[in-house]
Amino acid sequence: MAAPDRPMAEANPAAFSGLELLATGVVILDGAYVVRYTNPAAENLLGIAARSLAGQPFPALFTDSAALEGMLAEALAVRWSYRARTVSYERPGREPLPLSCVATPIEVPGMPLLAELRPIQEQLRLEREERLLDQQETTRELLRNLAHEIKNPLGGLRGSAQLLERELDRPELREYTQVIIKEADRLQVLLDRLLTPRRTVQLARVNIHEVLERVRSLVQAEFPSGISIIRNYDPSVPDLVGDIEQLIQAVLNVVRNAAQALLSAANGGRGGTIVLRTRTARQVTIARQRHRLALELQVIDDGPGVPEDIRDRVFNPLVSGREGGSGIGLALVQTYVQNHGGVVELDSRPGRTIFTLLLPLS
Repeated sequence: MAAPDRPMAEANPAAFSGLELLATGVVILDGAYVVRYTNPAAENLLGIAARSLAGQPFPALFTDSAALEGMLAEALAVRWSYRARTVSYERPGREPLPLSCVATPIEVPGMPLLAELRPIQEQLRLEREERLLDQQETTRELLRNLAHEIKNPLGGLRGSAQLLERELDRPELREYTQVIIKEADRLQVLLDRLLTPRRTVQLARVNIHEVLERVRSLVQAEFPSGISIIRNYDPSVPDLVGDIEQLIQAVLNVVRNAAQALLSAANGGRGGTIVLRTRTARQVTIARQRHRLALELQVIDDGPGVPEDIRDRVFNPLVSGREGGSGIGLALVQTYVQNHGGVVELDSRPGRTIFTLLLPLS
């Protein structure tokens, strides 16, 4: 589809200063779909300086230029954002780079189109994150309601077992009432853990490496042999504002989960290595909000991996890949991280599992 013949307008960089700090690649086009402005994120993504991109026909940068040009024309015609799921960017000497492109009409004289570019994997991550946030909130609310409904009958069951025990003369029969009482107590603990994450977060400045050192010492005491914990810290990571007890518990649950997997029968009980890694991420989207700085905390192990059939549900309450597991630990991780405005992600395959906690710093 031929682009309309319109005069090119010179872009004033000051007019687009708000786009300079975005992590998303942004390209401003004139009416002939020629590049008039490119932000730094788009420069990095495309591997071309803004000066070199200026004046180039935008569709010509991609293998499917005709389809992209049609999308741009449609966006201008209907005055509405139009998304092409995939465009393939030609990189000299390298494989084409698949990108997600969104074209949006804007009210700038001579430059009526804004194109947003994201790597497909990043776009899929954001969509998956939004979907999981919605699903997990629904699941948590359902379980909280269920927990409230169970608490009262459970207390009655335990009380009845205690009364029955007093009426029994034979010790061997009292063993059965003790089983009922102990199981009722175990269920009570699980219910309390489902309900207590809603408590108010106690905020203070927290050094994440102090949190990690506390967790490392606890795990090494619990698993004195077979587990090697390696530090890979970035000392320049700034303090975050958070609840230190919730942060310790969240990281402890992840690291303990990794240690248990390394010593499990599925891994031959041979143990392995856990890496605690911290980095500062810049211009990231977390839980639908853009943040200038964020903490990227990763717990990496070389164990058997999370079973494929539960990878998409591993943060849901009562889902566990370990025999005898309660399925509460990782659900609490999700809750505590979300209490801090963050997200937790999983990337797992046999031989390498990565739990990533993203927490906003600003």
